[in-house]
Amino acid sequence: MAADTRSETAATERFEDVDWNDVGGLGFTRRTLALGVSSLAYAVAVLYDVFLTEDALISGTNWLFLLTLLAGVFFVAWPLADNRRLTAYYWRRFKKNRAAVISAIYLLVVFVLGTFGPMLIAKPELNVLAAYQPPVFLSVDSSVPTSCVGQAAEGLCHGTWKYPLGTTSDGKGIARLVVFGMRVSMQVGLITMLIVISIGTVVGTSAAYFSGLVDELLMRYVDIQQTFPTFFLFLIVTYLFKPSLFLLITIFGFLGWGGIARLVRSEALQRREESYIQAAENAGASDGWIIRRHLMPNVSNTVITAATLLIPSFILFEATFAFLGLTDPSTPSWGQVISSGRGDLDSAWWIATIPGVFLFFTVLAFNFVGDALRDALDPRSEGDA
Repeated sequence: MAADTRSETAATERFEDVDWNDVGGLGFTRRTLALGVSSLAYAVAVLYDVFLTEDALISGTNWLFLLTLLAGVFFVAWPLADNRRLTAYYWRRFKKNRAAVISAIYLLVVFVLGTFGPMLIAKPELNVLAAYQPPVFLSVDSSVPTSCVGQAAEGLCHGTWKYPLGTTSDGKGIARLVVFGMRVSMQVGLITMLIVISIGTVVGTSAAYFSGLVDELLMRYVDIQQTFPTFFLFLIVTYLFKPSLFLLITIFGFLGWGGIARLVRSEALQRREESYIQAAENAGASDGWIIRRHLMPNVSNTVITAATLLIPSFILFEATFAFLGLTDPSTPSWGQVISSGRGDLDSAWWIATIPGVFLFFTVLAFNFVGDALRDALDPRSEGDA
């Protein structure tokens, strides 16, 4: 309960806690001003790219990924930096789970490599002269179909640092494919999560606060949406249009928030009866202000935990569709590489195994981090406060 009180106190900022040096001349905080300027610049850049250039300089998926990064900066990183004491408290609880700490470091490396790696290295290209090249740490029988770019000795073909993780059947470097696959996985996981969490939180808190007819209408719509086969809709859309990562993200993002809405509604219904909500209503605060300043901050712990656990499921969705050949073949993906190597497991096992290992550990790491965040952020969880 003590941790719960601290969470509520930090979520609803008191008058004496306000740093007035951090407030702009028009009554806006620095974060609000920076968010407004960044949002305006982002909107101008998108409009320029869409309407004033013949060919889009940046794809729709990359624009959404940039928006997701901005949201992470202003709604995750900035608040954590502002509330250092609360952040330190949560970190002490989180680091008790060593597996989660190691997983978080691994995910940070994957995120950095996936975000900036494709900007620094060229996209993998066909090179039939380097087909089936083994990884640098491996030697294979030269009788196995391979051009043996590395040194051949005593009937063995040795790997080379030019292709440190080997190559596929068409000569593409697996190391580069893995890096580009990191970007695809991060884009699918983070962008779809942002869409799902944003819509689900708004719908869930609105349903809980207004109750009555509004609650009934919103929840019945959620029931209908959750019974709709999103997978078949994705198949139909990819049949009618060219398959792309953007379509996958938007379809599953805008149709996959029902479970989050129900989870948030359940939590918000408990908060709806708290005394500070009633006090705000009696003081004449607007419904939107109460939802934005009281309900949403006090369900944020539940939302953050759910968001972390959602990401691996979306990554697996994309890998599954790529494995089945239902995504853009020109976009390197872990699932796509695994599919290309499934017929060579006996002679060139590294083609399917290496990206499969990265996929496995990425999904596992998100699950570890999600479990640790749930224990750290939920004051009702077991453990010392």
